[in-house]
Amino acid sequence: MARGSAAGPLLDRRTLNRTLLARQGLLERRSLTVEAVVERLVGLQAQEPIDPYVALWTRIADFDPTTLSDGIAERRLVRIGLMRTTLHMVTTDDALALHPVMADVLRRAWGSSPFTKALGDIDLEPVLSAAREILEERPRTPADLATALGQRWPERDATAMAYLARFQLPLVQVPPRGLWRQTARATNTTLEAWSGRQPSAATIDDIVLRYLAAFGPASSGDARIWSWLTGLREVLERLRPRLRTYRDEAGRELFDVEDGLLTDPDTPAPVRFLPQYDNVFLSHDDRARINGVMTWGLEFGWKGAILVDGGITGAWRVKRAGGTATMTVELGRELTSGERAELEAEADALARFLDPDAPRELLIVATEA
Repeated sequence: MARGSAAGPLLDRRTLNRTLLARQGLLERRSLTVEAVVERLVGLQAQEPIDPYVALWTRIADFDPTTLSDGIAERRLVRIGLMRTTLHMVTTDDALALHPVMADVLRRAWGSSPFTKALGDIDLEPVLSAAREILEERPRTPADLATALGQRWPERDATAMAYLARFQLPLVQVPPRGLWRQTARATNTTLEAWSGRQPSAATIDDIVLRYLAAFGPASSGDARIWSWLTGLREVLERLRPRLRTYRDEAGRELFDVEDGLLTDPDTPAPVRFLPQYDNVFLSHDDRARINGVMTWGLEFGWKGAILVDGGITGAWRVKRAGGTATMTVELGRELTSGERAELEAEADALARFLDPDAPRELLIVATEA
């Protein structure tokens, strides 16, 4: 519950947890469109093609995966490198608005990349111009792009030149990669060629406000972790007259949009299965508000996370062999009978979503938190 203090209202961890879950659509599934949810959350992590489908299944009532797949095929949704240089699923409108701002993050990432040294003193602009021309002629895989660039600059590192394009051009991964139940190699073209439109940059102020609406109340450090943008302290100071401010239990100042609703800490939080990567775990410097008996980290490689009572309590993964899909759930603590029944029901629903026609098995094992 919020408690008053001389430094401003203090929000305890449970209030921050329930508020985050509410804003992320994880307290109740709602009948919303894919585009509405993706825009509200400022994109979904998408480096694993299946992840956006699981992220939306756990947030949208009666989610039909073809609504996402069709949106990708019809170019209303795209997979593009944005926040933290990571592939995100965003609406095409958001891609055109966000990429010009996130381009600075991508440029800085390129500057610290070992591929920068591999190219030495080459003039980058002709390489980028050639890469754009090649990719806009037709979508290409990174290997195909490297081959084409290597033919023009045979004395230079072809792979490094392809990576230069990945970090300094607005590249989208085109279908069939990313479509429901389809697989394909990553193949890219430019956002302009794919959308038929030119970027129109959002302001950094607008982006920060959208972040706070989806993930706040949050600190400047939290916003930096989410985006990798710099200078956010100054941005928040500029926005301060339009924001509410709080403190967390560690004494950090938290910012929020004026109309941001806080959620009652006693609100029940249902069991939720989330994909391997989800921004709910990746968008705060201090993850205490989402951690449970387990903490999201490298041990979740190739596993999704499970929320019980709002905190990370387990991991899940599906292996397919001999025509059977086996879901293994690893738990960090013993569940109550009610929690276990809810988890088993949610696991069965997700398994049916992922493998509707295959025999399915559920294994629940204990693991150390």
